[in-house]
Parts: sequence; structure tokens; C-alpha cells
Amino acid sequence: MLRRDDLWIWDSWPVEDGDDRHLFYLQAPRALGDPIARHTHAAVGHAVSPDWEHWTILPDALTAAPSPAWDDLAIWTGSIVRGDTGRWHFFYTALSQHEGGRVQRIGRADSDDLITWRRAGPQPLLCADPRWYETIDQMDWHEETWRDPWVLRDPDGDGWHMLITARARTGPRNDRGVIGHARSADFDTWEVQPPLTAPAGFGHMEVPQVSLIDGRPVLTFCCLAQELSAERRQATPLTGMWSAPGSSIIGPYDVAAAIPFDDPSIYAAHLVNLADGKPALLGFANDRGGHGFDGAIPPPIRVILRRDGTVTQS
Repeated sequence: MLRRDDLWIWDSWPVEDGDDRHLFYLQAPRALGDPIARHTHAAVGHAVSPDWEHWTILPDALTAAPSPAWDDLAIWTGSIVRGDTGRWHFFYTALSQHEGGRVQRIGRADSDDLITWRRAGPQPLLCADPRWYETIDQMDWHEETWRDPWVLRDPDGDGWHMLITARARTGPRNDRGVIGHARSADFDTWEVQPPLTAPAGFGHMEVPQVSLIDGRPVLTFCCLAQELSAERRQATPLTGMWSAPGSSIIGPYDVAAAIPFDDPSIYAAHLVNLADGKPALLGFANDRGGHGFDGAIPPPIRVILRRDGTVTQS
């Protein structure tokens, strides 16, 4: 288990580099007292493991920038990829003090060794495009949702794709969640695209990831019960992780067929490969055993692919 006595740990994202399994994660001081306060005090911690279970803590990866800046309040969830030059690129969400943390934007930091990170520039790379996505000027939500970038290489070699937690411009409050989309040829210039999914009963689809299991694309994301539409909440009272089948790694994804994961306590989890090559979900314990949020990441949970293209606990 990855747990620190002085810090809460929650959302995380994995990176493999040879035999090392790196995990970058959100962290905030337990001294804050109220776990809700962690969201506006979040920075990015870093640990390494041989097996996704036994961890060595490394130096922190990224903290809020000095004010004033677009990322001077808190750093939120992202993903890390290695480019063709061998450099690592960390795409992250951030909040600013200027809007009181109500607007989310996406930026980038770079590294040669996964340890020392430097911001790619003073401005964000991506903001929500009001042509397709809900923004603070016309929102029916508590924040402008534009976060959790998951970056992956185009399967045909045509640049890079970014999957984003976003919301459609119109619709019922708990039925606007979509997977936002952007494309880039060079990491520097990104073009926001229409969403990859249509609303399907989710207020938001947090921490999206698309993975191949047995050669089949699977979309995973998370959403709490109170943020589901009334119809989906009535049909599926469980909360936490969800999975949906995909036709390819860049969609389309059948979000209408999404089902919740067996263990409702696991949240913001990513699929990782264990030493035997089998997949598992690695995320934080949101409310394990009815004890509430503990701020720790338990060992990964093995999963298998169901016939319908979703995942279930093995």
C-alpha cells in the first residue's frame, strides 16, 4: 500500500520505464483536517516500485506556481508520455487563485529523467472550447470542467490524442459528462476537437483512460453515485469506477453500455500490467470498509475482460 502519515494521497497515474513502475499522485497535508480542503492544496508526489505494491518515495514532481499564474492554486490529475526524442512530457490540470479554483485548464511540464520537471511555458496549452463544451459563462455545474488529460499516440502514427474530462454545453445537470478530445502533431500546439462521446447519464467522467486488454480497447473512468442521472442511479446504485467497450483506442466508445466496477470503494484508478502480464486496476480507496476517505492507494486489483468489452474483478 502507498500511504503517508503526513499526506493524503488520492488520484494517481502510472508510468513504466524499463523495470521501474512510477506512480505520480495528488497529495495534500493531512494537517488540513478536512479532506475536502485537499483539492485546493494539491501538489504532485512521486513514488517508484518494482511491482505496483512496494513503494519508494521520490522527490515531489510539481507544485503550484508562484502567483500570479494560471496554475498558482493547485495541480490536479494528468498523464505522462515519452516523446520520440526520449523526453518525458507531463500533461497536468491546474487551478488559479484568480477564479477561486473554479476554472480548470491543462498545461505541460517536461523532464529528461522523470525526476526534475520544468514547465513548458507560462501559459496553459488547452482551455475548454465553448463551441462544444460547458464553460464558466454558461455552466450548470460547480466548476468549469476541463481536466484529467490522458495522452496517447495515434494508432496510425498521426500525432497524439488527448482524452479530457469535460461537459457538454447543454442537457440536464447530471447528464452532460463527455470525454473531451484534442489532437497535436508536436506536443506544443493542440487543437480542441468535438467530444468523443455523447452524454450517457454521467455528470462527469473523471480520470479517463483507454487501454487494450486481450487486444480489445476498454475505456475506464469514474463517477460517484450522486453525480449520475436519476435513470442511471436507479438502474445502478453502485459508485466508483466504470468501464465501457470501444471500437478502437480513439473510439467510438459505447458509454451507454458502461457498467460499474465490482469494488465501489476504488476510485480514479488506472489499468496497469502486473509482472505476469495480467491487467489490474490501481487507484485510491475512496471509502474502503465504510471508514471514509483514508488518503491511500491499496495494492492493485486484478481484472479480466468480460464478453461485453467491460472489465470485472478476477
